[in-house]
Amino acid sequence: MPETQTNYPLTAAEIAALHADLQTQPAHDVIGRAVIKNGVLAAAEDPQAVTRLNRTFSVELDTGKVANQKHSGRCWLFSVLNTIRHQFAAQYNVKDFELSQSYLFFWDKVERANMFYANILKTADRPLDDREVAYYLSRPDDDGGQWAMGAALVQKYGVVPTSVMPESFTANNTTAFAAALNLKLRKDALHLRQLVADGASEADIAAARQAALKEVYRMAAYAFGEPPTTFDLEYKDDKQGYHRVPGLTPKRFFDQYFDVDLDDYVVLSNSPDKPFDHFYSLPSQDNVVGGKNITFLNEPMDVLKQAASAQLQAGEAVWFGNDVLQQMSRERGFLDSQLYRTAELFGVDLSLSKADRLATHEAEVTHAMTLTGVDLVDDESTRWKVENSWGEKNGDKGYFVMTDEWMDDFVYEVVVHKRFLTADQQALLATTPEVLPAWDSLQ
Repeated sequence: MPETQTNYPLTAAEIAALHADLQTQPAHDVIGRAVIKNGVLAAAEDPQAVTRLNRTFSVELDTGKVANQKHSGRCWLFSVLNTIRHQFAAQYNVKDFELSQSYLFFWDKVERANMFYANILKTADRPLDDREVAYYLSRPDDDGGQWAMGAALVQKYGVVPTSVMPESFTANNTTAFAAALNLKLRKDALHLRQLVADGASEADIAAARQAALKEVYRMAAYAFGEPPTTFDLEYKDDKQGYHRVPGLTPKRFFDQYFDVDLDDYVVLSNSPDKPFDHFYSLPSQDNVVGGKNITFLNEPMDVLKQAASAQLQAGEAVWFGNDVLQQMSRERGFLDSQLYRTAELFGVDLSLSKADRLATHEAEVTHAMTLTGVDLVDDESTRWKVENSWGEKNGDKGYFVMTDEWMDDFVYEVVVHKRFLTADQQALLATTPEVLPAWDSLQ
């Protein structure tokens, strides 16, 4: 079989052909002026999007003010706490009650470091360029996370109101802290690997891990404040009634005041680069040793939409993971697959299937938000109301509107109560999940 040519230098003749082809394109000069003057998105925007994104919903939860993650990647925590706090708000008539993201973020830093050390020790006999080892070292710490990671933290540490542990400067601006912590964790990894290579005793390795973890705890305490062990719950309800409960622990607060068992919820994924009706796990991203594991029940998109719609109709918000950077207007709060018609603008085919986008890294789960409404026509969803965590200056006081097509294209996970699944789907949850590699498209 002849060798395939792979190198094609750009010759003067080929450059001339490229120029000649441009001249044959209809209205190439008009399009060029529009893009040069206004930019790609403004030139490609579909003015009919406003009509498609009508903010009227047949099913809509009564929610309050949105939160603001500011310059941090804590969307997954914000969305976890949003789904929980809405239940508290409804039961205790306090619409704008907010739970502390900083509290759980502190524990995530400590728990995630502990998990990192465990993964480094588990793979200490492999070279640094081993794919799994390289993955751990590429992101020892990360602001981002999965729903199950937030659930694991809530189950172990409970929750506290924002008034008890408010946002710090560093919680709102995590870049500098993340750089320092990542540097420390990589240095710790080299030290722990060297101890293993030198044949150090298990006791010496355990002591080194504990000494490193003490330093992580110190860094997190300096950055976010040390979490409270007890607090007094104080709030006024929406009728101005005063409530005070002294001496609560964060765990007792969650257990007593939040009527939710997080183990009853399942992550439905839509990852068509993998078989549907399969149960998967992603242990490389678990953040709490001995805590809740990250699992996905992979299903077609109509299953995700039907379950999310059913949960909203039952009065409960829905956590969902998505690629918010695609076809989005932050200012207006629009999520619409046809919002920017860049393929038509450039006259090129930009279509890829969802499976191909995942397989080629064009698609990724970049954000988590909360579904708080849906518009149903003949029991079919047409658009969705979305609570974001980017503050009130974006969208309609922080709320976005999403077309059903955008959900099909760019939503990859929804979290629903297992009662909204079929008997066959629930049976899959009892099977042993297939382990996904650290570099899977859902990471």
